[in-house]
Order: sequence, then structure tokens, then C-alpha cells
Amino acid sequence: MDDRGPCQKIEFSLNGQNVRIEPQTGERLSASLRDRLHAKDIKIGCDAGDCGACTILLDGHPVCSCLTMAQQAQHRRIETLSGLLQHDPKAKQLAKSFHDCGAAQCGICTPGMMVSALALLRRHHQSLDRQMVEEALAGVLCRCTGYQKITQAVLLASDEEKEEFAKPTTDIEGKKRTSPSTNGHITEIGQSVPRLDGEAKISGTEVYGADMVYPDWFSVLVIRSPYPRAGFELGDLEDFLHHNDGIEAVLTARDIPGENRFGVIPDFIDQPVFAETETRFRGEAIAAIVGRANIVSNFDIDLFPVTWKPLDAVQGFGSALGIQAQLVHAYLTDNEMCHGIVQRGDPEGAIERAEMIAEGEFQTSFVEHAYIEPEAGCARIKDGRLEIFSGTQAPVMNQESLARILAMDISDIRIVPAAVGGGFGSKLDLSVQPFLALATLKSGRPVQLVYSRTESMQSTTKRHPAQIKMRIGAMSDGKIAGLTYDGTFDTGAYASWGPTVVNRVPVHASGPYFVRDYRAKTRAVYTHCPPAGAFRGFGVPQSTIAQETLFEDLALSLNMDRLEFRIKNALKNGESTVCGQVFQRGVGIRDCLQSLAPAWREANRQVSQFNDGAIAAGLSLRHGTGVAGGWYGCGNTSLPNPSTIKAGITSAGTVVLHQGAVDIGQGSNTIIAQIFATAFGISIDQVSLVSGDTDTTPDAGKTSASRQTFVTGNAAKICGESLRLQVMRHCNLSPEAMIKPLPNGTLLIQERSDEFVLELHQMPVNEDGYVLFAEESYDPPTKPLDENGQGIPYAQYGFAAQMCEVEVDIQLGTVRVLQFTAAHDVGKAINPLLVEGQIEGGIAQGLGMALMEEYVPGRTENLHDYLVPTIGDVPPVRSIIVEVADDCGPFGAKGLGEHALIPTAPSILNAIRNACGARLTHIPATPSRVLEAIHALRHD
Repeated sequence: MDDRGPCQKIEFSLNGQNVRIEPQTGERLSASLRDRLHAKDIKIGCDAGDCGACTILLDGHPVCSCLTMAQQAQHRRIETLSGLLQHDPKAKQLAKSFHDCGAAQCGICTPGMMVSALALLRRHHQSLDRQMVEEALAGVLCRCTGYQKITQAVLLASDEEKEEFAKPTTDIEGKKRTSPSTNGHITEIGQSVPRLDGEAKISGTEVYGADMVYPDWFSVLVIRSPYPRAGFELGDLEDFLHHNDGIEAVLTARDIPGENRFGVIPDFIDQPVFAETETRFRGEAIAAIVGRANIVSNFDIDLFPVTWKPLDAVQGFGSALGIQAQLVHAYLTDNEMCHGIVQRGDPEGAIERAEMIAEGEFQTSFVEHAYIEPEAGCARIKDGRLEIFSGTQAPVMNQESLARILAMDISDIRIVPAAVGGGFGSKLDLSVQPFLALATLKSGRPVQLVYSRTESMQSTTKRHPAQIKMRIGAMSDGKIAGLTYDGTFDTGAYASWGPTVVNRVPVHASGPYFVRDYRAKTRAVYTHCPPAGAFRGFGVPQSTIAQETLFEDLALSLNMDRLEFRIKNALKNGESTVCGQVFQRGVGIRDCLQSLAPAWREANRQVSQFNDGAIAAGLSLRHGTGVAGGWYGCGNTSLPNPSTIKAGITSAGTVVLHQGAVDIGQGSNTIIAQIFATAFGISIDQVSLVSGDTDTTPDAGKTSASRQTFVTGNAAKICGESLRLQVMRHCNLSPEAMIKPLPNGTLLIQERSDEFVLELHQMPVNEDGYVLFAEESYDPPTKPLDENGQGIPYAQYGFAAQMCEVEVDIQLGTVRVLQFTAAHDVGKAINPLLVEGQIEGGIAQGLGMALMEEYVPGRTENLHDYLVPTIGDVPPVRSIIVEVADDCGPFGAKGLGEHALIPTAPSILNAIRNACGARLTHIPATPSRVLEAIHALRHD
């Protein structure tokens, strides 16, 4: 393994088997179990005991194996998830409940969750309650689920689950899933099909980037800048190699055969793989070493031959703007990267004519994606081609970028996506891939690279910080008269998805409301900070905070009910958006808001009652309610956005679906298969799925912008219909006939009393091995925006409205969210259980953004200093699924991923204000900021 000290043999029981290893001094038990004993069901998220993904049972007690030294296992009993599932009936029961409840999304935290939950189930034979589950799982972080489905699963596995956490219904009407027939067709639409990849996640056998690691493969270590800005000079690298046995190669910018730059927007590809003479953010790569794993993993970075010259850095909006500002990039004339605008009518005049005006300035912070799986992967040369296995949200984009960096033909590069342990946008960008590619090409050996948690948080993209100025005018009847918006976004040292944010925000800054007179301007600026990129919402959550806070101002000033104010202004069918786009049907924001009304009235009644009692008793606690709406355009903004799906039937009668849409936990593997199966006319369990691989699946586009259900789902529907039509042509029956795959290479097609048997084994086979084959694409109908931002930016929008109740301690400034009710218009819920999971997970991330998450470069580079919500922070969430069918969506469906997050933070901020009067304009709303706002209120 390594050379840290003498080996000492230790023996212990692992999942019932006696084992013996020789760990090095100080070796972590997690490393021993994974690397020496191949227990890959143990996942590593932090190596610091912060995330709990590596939890095992040590003599029956849950411990973080990353904080346990291997020598501590001497003569002890260790159980991991794989062993528990083999030997413990309670573990099998728990696994079933996790699967039934949809408690695993990306799956990287699932082994730690299940092991911790099983320890609880073993200790308590009586009925569990929510508090007991929260206490038992408090040490394991989940970034995807929002914890509610996990809590449901544990309670379901206990003897008697509580009613409020009973097993979720299996379709939207609460009926048992039976793959019903509609007009002669089997339909999977509206059915809560368990995740097709759920069993692999729950068993710990899902393969992530760090799981494809072999002892004899070389490792890569990236050398990074310790400064936000610095000049540097490399020393004698030949001498360095000569004096460091086991290090076989050093990579620098000179080793890049193609272009030393990457990015995601064609006109803004500006980030070097390796900096050449100057680094522009802390964590930027300057070189990498390649060699034997035991040497590289223990290399002292201070021994690398580089001389640093720290330089003054541009950090923050104040230092980035103005004629005196230092330039982040010397080839530019200022630090403004790009601009965006949408405008129509006379907004300034409309505001001045308004009878009530609300205005404000708002500030948001960097937010870390904090997925539990750090970036990882491996690479090798096979049959003369480069193969890379890593977590990614965009395999074809990776392939195209690497072809440019390596000066290789794209056909010589294969990207095989690993399971993605959380992405949320950041894994759209390149991370480990170019280092792996360069290392294997130079060394000629297979290589591996796993980021540390600190390395991940230093070097990967963040949510854009924003400074926003906004004014909204309203008439006395509550109708919006006009709106102006000016937003500045910190894109960090390089562009990443900054141009997308700048162009998307002006389209969305009105919220899902009718605004006749409107102007929204945005700009992105460079700073010496980590690049800011895509993060669930592409800037829309930041703008929604400003817009919904000012809506609160107007409703209160007009003495109107806050929900009714929003309903009054909600966009309707036939009304134009701020881009001049008109939808004749499918606008569901009013339905979402109105569906909250009963819960809204009851929550306000309870809040009033609580606060009266608290005041009378002299307590410092106050309750409050908040509400906010949101919308999100699915897919690229006014750009081509195609997805392609292919499918075939083998001579043995197997129906195979090739779908390259990367499932990052949202459930696209299952959703797209449901759509295809319904379109073709069979049940989903009769579909064999081939998932993302640039060699075997066509380009389904990147997993981002809530596009996969809509765009790839449409491609799957068209593909299924096309394949079905081919079958019907062979039997000369109508499209309403039923298809039944049978054994021995036959299809039975039935229509009323007519039957036809299609003998597949007698048909010719194509080059892909299919007797019948279809490949179809879908590209949403959009149009470019003109100079005023008028046009058709998206073919569909999804809509959302959320309300919450909070508790504020007015003496301490602490905020606790008590409950959420969330109404989301998804057009048609293809899989209601997965819809609920997205809503709950999005709310958890929005809660973190609102109350605790603030990435500070150089200070919050681990999951101890950077806080994300734990199971105890996230309240119960009641999801209301609204179905206002969309003309373009497959079976009427709309995307969802981003929408779930957008209204969350503003609804919390509005609830804080309702509770104590504190108007927050700078998030996160930490206790100090809440207290500051309360004190400011008292001094006004």
C-alpha cells in the first residue's frame, strides 16, 4: 500500500469470514477494507468523519471507518452492507423498504444510511418514531433526497411505522401499480415504478468513479496553487524524477498536444488544463505527478519543485469593477465577461406611475455543490483507443473537449460514465478527465485519480454569488405595473456556465407572473475565485429571492393576503411572458398557488395562535409563514438542444433501449424507460436497458436544465412509436393492437380476436444485432431572442409554489423550518414517487442555501466548516403534484429538477419576516444576519 511505517499483521472478522491483512502504520480502516479486501460497498466522501458514507458496524456499533485506524480492528467483528444483506433478515427488509420508498437517489450515501439504520433496528424492537430515526442517522449526510424518503423507509422496516410516514402510494391516485392498459396499450405513465438501478444502489454494488481502482494501476496527483493568484516557475523536473523513485512522469502544460483550454460555451472556452505562468484561483492546477499508487498517495506536495510569487487578487464585486480594477485576464479590457437583457414596454415609466413601489438590493454567496462523491475516475488505452471511466453529467461534451485538448479524433476516445454520486450541475464541467487522459497517454499505463474532499471543494465550480438591484411597481388593486432588474454575477476566474446564467436570468427575473413593462439586465464578472458554473437553477434561485421579497413588500404595503397577491398576478394561458412568448395551454402557476390555499389558511391560523401564546408567556420564539412561486424553462435558452434515442429487438425477442441520458439520481433511467415502454406498448420489465456509453448509446445531451424528461423523454416516445409501427407493418394490424414478447424469439400481436405471431428468429439481423431497429431524435422548438430579448427561449416551462412555516428565536437569531407544502406542476407525473423525491431533495438544498450554506474560498474547504442540511434540519414536506399538461412534453410531462429548489429560499425568508419582521437581503440568513435585521427593525 504505502511506505509510512512497518507492517503488522492483524486479524479480524469481516462479514463472518476471518481475514488477515498487513496495514501500514496509521492506515485508515476504510482504505484497508476497500483497497486490500475489495469491500467497495464502503463509500468515501470526506475521509474526515463528516459525511458518514463509510459507516460500518464494528462489534455491532456504527462507526466511520475513515476515522478508525486499521489496527483498531484487531480481533474484532466488522460488518459492511454487503455482508449484512447476505446474513441479516432485517437488512433485507430494510433494503426492500428503501427500494419501495425510493430512498436512494444518487446512492452514494445509501450504504452508510442503511448500516446506521440497521444498527438502530437491531437496538430497538419496538415501534420507531421520526426522532429516533433522525438521531440514529444524524451522522450521515445526503445531498439528494431531502431525507424524507429515507425516514419513511426506516420506519417502514420497523415493526409498526407511524401513519404520517407510512409507505408512499405507488401511483398518483394511490392505486397499486399494475401497468394498466389504455386503449389497448400497456401504460407505465403515472406509475411509481421502482428505480431500475435502485437495487444496485441499495446493495452497494453500484460502481462509482472511485470503485474502478486497482492496486497495480498508476495514480495521479494534481499539484495546485495555494494562492488565489500567483505567478510561478517550475524547477528541474528531470532532476525531480531522477530523485523520486516510483514517480514515473510529471505533466505540465507542455505535455498537452492540443489546446490548453476547456469550457462549455463555444465562445467562452478559457480555462487551462494546467496554468502556464500564473494561477487565477486557489486550487488551480499547474502540474500533475504520475506513478505507483503507494508513492503518489503519500507524496509531500511541498517537495514538488515550484517557486510561487503571490500576487494581488481580485476578490468580490467591489474590486472587480471600475476603471481602477485589476484585470483577471490581461487580454481583456475589463472584468465584465458578458451581458444579458430582456426588455419590453416602458418599465421605468410604469413604475413611476404605480401607486406602490417596492425596491431593494440583495446579495447572495458562493454555494458549494457538496455532493457526497468527490470527483474520481480511471483511464486506459485499449485497442489503440483512449477509454475514460468517470462520473459525468455530459459524456459527449467530455468526449468533444478531450478531443480538442488531446488533438485526437473524437472516434478514438470513449467515455464510459460511472454512477454519479451527486452532480447538481458541477459534474457538467471537466474535472479529472483531462488529467487521466494525459497521464495514461504519457505513461502508457492505466491510471486512476480520486479527488480529496478539500481538492474537490477548492477546484470545482460553485453557484454564482449575485448582487441584485430590483424595483417593482404595483397598482392599488395589486396588479404589477412594471419591473426593473439589474444583476451582477461573480463567475470566478473562468467562464464555465456564466454566459448561460447571464442569459437565463433576464428571462426568469419576473417570476411566473404577468409583467407588461419590464427590463432585466445582467452581467457576469471575472474574479480570482473558483469558477462559478451550473448549480440547480442557473441563477434563477438568486433572482427569485429578490423578486419574491419585493412581492412580499407590495402585498404587505397594500394590506393584501400574500398568497392572493401572487394568485392575482400569476401568468395565465394566453398571456405573454416577458419575452413575448404566449402559451395557449400548459401554464400551471395559478393551479400551484391555488392548491396551497387550504394549507396556507390553516398554517396562518396556527401561527397566530402560537405567537399569541408565546408573547403572553414571555417566550422568545415566534412562528411565521412564507410563500413563493417559481418557474423554469426546460432546456437550453434559445439554442439547439437535441436528444437521440435508439432501440431494437433481437432475434431472441429482447427489446433493448439504448439511452445515453446520464442518471445522476433524478431517475432518468427509469423515467425514459417508462416513456419508451408505454410508446412501444409493453411493460417496463420487458425492456432491457443499455445506459450511457459513447460507444453504445447515441447522444442524449447533457443532464442539466431539467431537460431529460422533456427532451430525451420525447425522443424515447418517438423511438418507441417508430419501433411499434415497424412491428405493426409486419402483421398488418392497427396501431391499437397489443404486443406480447414471447419466448423462443417471437412476438404475439393481438387485436380483438385477431392474432399474429412474428417469428423474429427468421428475420435478418442488422449490424447492431437487431431484427427491428429505430433511432429517433427530438429538438425542442425554440427561436433566438432578438436584441431586446424577445422570442421563444424555451418550448416549455415548469411551475412551482411553496409555502413553509418557521420558528425564529428573536433573542438568538436562530431559524428552524417546521414544515413545507410544495405544489409543482409537472405536466404529467410519469413517476409520482420520483417526482416527490425531486421535490423533497430540492427543498433540502434550497433550505441550505437560505440558512447555512456559504462557500468562502480558502476557508470552507471541507464538510465540517461548510455546513449542509442534516436529517434533523429538513422538515416534513408535503408534495402536491399538479398536472397541467404541456403541448410539447411527452404525454404532457414537464421537467422538474431545478423547479424544486427555486421557490424554497424566498419562502423561508418571507416566513422569517412574517415571524419577527426581519427583512433579510443577504443570504444565507445566519443567526448573526437575522439578529442584525431584527435590531435594525427596532431602531427604525
